[in-house]
Amino acid sequence: MRTAIIGAGAGGLAAAYDLARAGDSVVVFEAADQVGGLAAGFKDPRWDWSVEQYYHHWFASDAAILGLIDELGWGDRVLFPWPVTAAFYQERFYALDGPLSSLFGGAAWLDRLPGAGMLERALHVFRFPALTWPDRMRYGLAGLYLTLLPNWQQLEAVTAHDWLRRWMGVHVYETLWEPLLVSKFGAHYQQVNMAWFWARVKARTARLGTFRGGFQAFLEALAERVRTLGVEIRLKTPVERIEAQTGGGLRLRVAGEDLAFDRGLVTTSPALLARLAPGLPAEYLSRLLSLRSMGAVNLVLALKHRLSEQGVYWHNLVKSAGFPFLALVEHTNFMAPESFGGDHIVYCGDYIEPDHEYFALTKEALLERFLPSLARINPRFTPDWVRTAWLFRTPYAQPVPLLNHSRVIPDLRTPLPGLWFASMSQVYPWDRGTNFAVEIARRAVRRMLGEPTA
Repeated sequence: MRTAIIGAGAGGLAAAYDLARAGDSVVVFEAADQVGGLAAGFKDPRWDWSVEQYYHHWFASDAAILGLIDELGWGDRVLFPWPVTAAFYQERFYALDGPLSSLFGGAAWLDRLPGAGMLERALHVFRFPALTWPDRMRYGLAGLYLTLLPNWQQLEAVTAHDWLRRWMGVHVYETLWEPLLVSKFGAHYQQVNMAWFWARVKARTARLGTFRGGFQAFLEALAERVRTLGVEIRLKTPVERIEAQTGGGLRLRVAGEDLAFDRGLVTTSPALLARLAPGLPAEYLSRLLSLRSMGAVNLVLALKHRLSEQGVYWHNLVKSAGFPFLALVEHTNFMAPESFGGDHIVYCGDYIEPDHEYFALTKEALLERFLPSLARINPRFTPDWVRTAWLFRTPYAQPVPLLNHSRVIPDLRTPLPGLWFASMSQVYPWDRGTNFAVEIARRAVRRMLGEPTA
């Protein structure tokens, strides 16, 4: 079988790996000049490691991506430190995640206890001064219920806004969860269903992982592995159109040329698939175009000095408190600055509507907007700390799951014979990321090959 894959992100490369091993002749088309998709990285000449364009990490529970890495024999190149996450309250940041040992005088053996992640999160939240003891009890009981609840289906008929206000209480919701929902989903925050929130509780761990050398090192190594299996990867080669051929198979228009394939797998956004394959039936096209998503803007800074003197990796910011972006992530409080020529790497990231003004502003204008907030993290910060900066933007970054979202998700097999679709808009109730991109792409391949999907 001659198979085309559109998109050389983690999902597309994992699919190419499986299809090539099954005997397919595979060609991967990628519009960018490197593999990686939304997980792609970049590298300053001073650095030994790459940095992701949009901050990425793995969770200890990410079975799909970690399983693939083990298959490839690279498990010893995965690193899992235990960084600190902090929440903003009354002009201060308080740790909500971090090593259990940090609460007990640095006894590192505590971090290896079964259930240490859940215990340390509970203890950090119980120390959070914004919550009263009744708040902490409601938080703990509701969190335990969600952790033990095996299925999400009953939760997708209610919004996270309503469920959390009712069961965790208005104060807990407005202090901890409403800022998160507003930051990730903007004007849609009251419409996101509770199944999405349940999935965050079930799937996420306090320990966060990365690949030695950065995500780009992993993605380049995976690309090289699939090339050794005979896969052709065509970079800087956007597909312009996908159509059904008379007599079966697909015709792809690429750089003005028509190419024939027996089947294809698209791993890009729903909107892009709708543009590439306008011949899809109206009902399927309607599903694609009904899926909402948020875009993202990410300003990456190389600083001369450490920003968070407390060693916080992830600062959850509150837009109602005047912050112009949702998260400040100090990457070099996760991975040591020695791998980055001594630079201290800071992300200033935000999820925004695709028509937001941040998509039109220059890097210099965004720096002018964003940099004053860094003095709220460290009063000693001045703009001359910034050695250099990079700006990355994408209109498709965070799917928005509304009520009963499972009813509108397009099937992996499209109605166009031979055409398949596996995107982060279909991993629901799980959140986007390389783990579930790999999981859904490999699931699509199993169906393409006629194997069981369980």
